Amino acid sequence: QVQLVESGGGLVQAGGSLRLSCAASGNIFSINTMGWYRQAPGKQRDLVATITTRGTTNYADSVKGRFTISRDNAKNTVYLQMNSLKPEDTAVYYCNADIIRTIATAPYDYWGQGTQVTVSP
Repeated sequence: QVQLVESGGGLVQAGGSLRLSCAASGNIFSINTMGWYRQAPGKQRDLVATITTRGTTNYADSVKGRFTISRDNAKNTVYLQMNSLKPEDTAVYYCNADIIRTIATAPYDYWGQGTQVTVSP
């Protein structure tokens, strides 16, 4: 069994910062790309940022220059540092990881349970 557990969400004023963490645990052989997505009420789930095993990053235009994704491969953990937060960043943030459970299995997409980020004006 594989689990992704997120932490670090909360309520912050506009202009503030939050740091999200997501740790993968369980039967894991290796992890490919890890990332963060978000879903605001009544909207679809959108990409925020991704990072490959080697550290190549990709960001949504709306967060470039404000958010930074990083990962610790030894800890199977991905982080999202969010600075200069805006009310429009309010959403449930989901961690995602492309995980290979054994040397003989194909990669599979796993999702965390989500963590609420609320930015007040």
